[in-house]
Amino acid sequence: MKKKIIIIISIVLILVAGGGFFWWQRREIKGNPEDYVIKETAEGKIVENKKAGLTVKVPEGWEAKKIEFLEGSMAFYTKDAEGTWQNGIMDTPFKKGCVIAEGMIYKKMSFEEMKKEIKDIHFGLGIKSDEFEEIEIKNRKALKNTFDSIRTGPGISIYIPDKNKVYNFAVYWGPQDKDRCIQEFNNFLETVSIE
Repeated sequence: MKKKIIIIISIVLILVAGGGFFWWQRREIKGNPEDYVIKETAEGKIVENKKAGLTVKVPEGWEAKKIEFLEGSMAFYTKDAEGTWQNGIMDTPFKKGCVIAEGMIYKKMSFEEMKKEIKDIHFGLGIKSDEFEEIEIKNRKALKNTFDSIRTGPGISIYIPDKNKVYNFAVYWGPQDKDRCIQEFNNFLETVSIE
């Protein structure tokens, strides 16, 4: 149990440091951890956020945890997720495993505004590479950010703007798990349902 709590704390630190959830300190609070409901269904475990109009399927065999601050967000991780233990918490970058983070940004933003915000946050993270690409996810325009950082390690974030909010999904991995984690992330994105 203590190990799971430490993993969750570490995931939260990754989310904050990784640039996936960088808007929180500059906007009105509109979300809440209670917005997320984890349900067991015949098709597997799902997470719903009715306020955001979002439903996702938890990858089979993965853990799903609510992040109790940052207006509420979710972390999904493989049971083999492993990092360096320092002062009782797992630090990034990961040594092994996969983590997918999901959160809501309740603010209308253009792709250029999103890119600027991401670059501002990445400035202090020792970024080794930072690439942007406009893509489509389930017939919706999205911004894909592929990055590598001395502080957080490699990751990919997807931002899907929709009216007055942005859906954010990110994946992080250990050095030997890149292909597996990216494939799991792509499969996860196929389960995303936005109303």
